[in-house]
Amino acid sequence: MVKVKLTRKRKEEEKTEVKGQIRFSPAVQARVEELIGRTGMRGEAMQIRCKILEGRDQNKVIRRNVKGPIQIGDILMLRETEIEAKQLTKGGRGAV
Repeated sequence: MVKVKLTRKRKEEEKTEVKGQIRFSPAVQARVEELIGRTGMRGEAMQIRCKILEGRDQNKVIRRNVKGPIQIGDILMLRETEIEAKQLTKGGRGAV
């Protein structure tokens, strides 16, 4: 009977180990080429143009929205490279 309890505990331990695992999706490197402008409700994000350095879309230049401090030459890790951000409009608050 003691052996059965030990195996049950081991199975429970194995289940908890599986729950704690983190799986990351593959990412692709991209270099920031140009800072286009601020976007978002409060201007908290920057729209940039970046060149993809590896993967299926290598050497493709795409537009992305990035949150946080960023400058030209930074390397981003993109999880997907197919979706591009919409182009910023010139208008702002009160623009016609």
